[in-house]
Amino acid sequence: MSNPLQGAQFVLAAHRISQLPADQGAEVAFAGRSNAGKSSALNALTNHKGLARTSKTPGRTQQMVAFSLPPPTQVDGEPPLDIRLIDLPGYGYAKVPLEMREHWKLEIDAYLHQRRSLRGLVLIVDIRHPLKEFDRLMLEFCFATQLPCHLLLTKADKLSRGQATQALAALRKQFAAEGLHATAQIFSSSAGTGVDEARQAVMSLLRQPREGAHQGHER
Repeated sequence: MSNPLQGAQFVLAAHRISQLPADQGAEVAFAGRSNAGKSSALNALTNHKGLARTSKTPGRTQQMVAFSLPPPTQVDGEPPLDIRLIDLPGYGYAKVPLEMREHWKLEIDAYLHQRRSLRGLVLIVDIRHPLKEFDRLMLEFCFATQLPCHLLLTKADKLSRGQATQALAALRKQFAAEGLHATAQIFSSSAGTGVDEARQAVMSLLRQPREGAHQGHER
């Protein structure tokens, strides 16, 4: 299967949302706790090992990083669509200074509420652990604002296939019980599990129409 995310390129790293690329076209944001495997997931999805910086030290992503994607096939002579992936700062790492954590809490909140080109969120969650407070906050925000959300249950290679399947089923049951609407899948960047499925999910999010995609933009 060809990779629709092939050819992703680093554009810039922004300390504030005002420094991001022009708010036009479509973009999908990646969020997750600092040690959940977000950078590895981005590298696997784009088939570009050095795209997002990975480190044995969690918390290295301390800026919003924008990556451009090659435009999809044009339809009926329409201009090429400006599409991007946005890597949000890893959250929850204690060694990041409190002032920096508070700054990013405000910037991420502003980004999610104000960014018009945002079409959906990919939430990175370690399959071995229950949902953390940050994960729940992101899910609740997406539900409240009708922003589509897709979960990647990462590091599935650390579990047996049966254990991973059970974890996914338990999460979907939890969503149903709590009234949350998000899609989820098993994923492993190192083993390649679920990579093609995740790529298609990202492309589906990018194709979401802006109108009515989510209602949290206007405050």
